[in-house]
Amino acid sequence: MEEIRTHTDSLAEKIGLYVETYLKLIGITATKRITGMASLGIISAFILFLFMFILFFLGIGIALWVGESLNDEKAGYFIVAGFYVICMIIVLILRKELVYPFVRNFIIKKVYE
Repeated sequence: MEEIRTHTDSLAEKIGLYVETYLKLIGITATKRITGMASLGIISAFILFLFMFILFFLGIGIALWVGESLNDEKAGYFIVAGFYVICMIIVLILRKELVYPFVRNFIIKKVYE
């Protein structure tokens, strides 16, 4: 009878250690995924920031070039702004078909990586 109790106590201790190890593994896995998503967010924000500056200065350059060609700087700025408005309208119209699925699938893929 004492031998069964010893084996039961040993088994209970091993199960406790197994559960404790499993919980630590879940914590480590969650931490790895969270830090991966956070680093992806930071890198994406930085790339977006740089892309916005590139787009800004490119827009100014094109506006000045078009303005010089038309001998009217204001017209160049309005033409470039109109192009940006048309691009924004196209993105808004197509966001449910193109933008949302792309972003959603990208995020899901990164979460399960």
